[in-house]
Amino acid sequence: MPAQNKFSAVIFDLDGLILDTETIARRAWRRAASDFGFVLDDALYQTLIGLTTPDIEKVLQGVFGKGFNAKEAIKLAYGYFDEYVEKDGIAIKPGFFELLDFLDGIKFPRALATSSSRAFAGRKLAASGLVGKFEIVICGDDIQNGKPAPDIFLAAAERLKVAPAECLAIEDSDNGVRAAYNAGMTVIVVPDLKQPAKEIAAMAHRVFPSLQEAMPFLRTAIRTAG
Repeated sequence: MPAQNKFSAVIFDLDGLILDTETIARRAWRRAASDFGFVLDDALYQTLIGLTTPDIEKVLQGVFGKGFNAKEAIKLAYGYFDEYVEKDGIAIKPGFFELLDFLDGIKFPRALATSSSRAFAGRKLAASGLVGKFEIVICGDDIQNGKPAPDIFLAAAERLKVAPAECLAIEDSDNGVRAAYNAGMTVIVVPDLKQPAKEIAAMAHRVFPSLQEAMPFLRTAIRTAG
């Protein structure tokens, strides 16, 4: 998809892009699965990244079968995640505050589009000191179909009052990239635990190792308000 020369809004993912939460979540999921006598390996965990809770439940139930109580395992995993965060906190990814300051300086519209439920996203934003940094927050329980469906990005564009084609989406996960691409947006990928496969990289306008390294491109691509 050809990128816009300039953009009117930027839409961020949360986990793995802004917050360094994926290693925490992976640890929590492994522990929860183990409590039920199952092994959740890296390959399976990577398929869960970017999914809503109901979609995670479907995947886990399909993989582990009837003997696995996916609903209770998810509840347990989220509890372990909160436990780890309470103990160690959540780190912010390098470059995010630089980008946030830049957007604030030009009063550029932005939104957050996270597959986490509103309650779970709220806890993570509070733990990382980011409450109030996004006026528009679309969560997994706000939309009918989670990533990789485009619903969450289309909802964010609607709230921003910007056409999807004028939005720049920044994502880390395969499911998130597919969702933004399917919404008709230009996608920048900043991988976290997994490098994008060729199929995913082909959907991206650019791939950067970090938000920090994406800054020169973003400064050029983002149109100054007014």
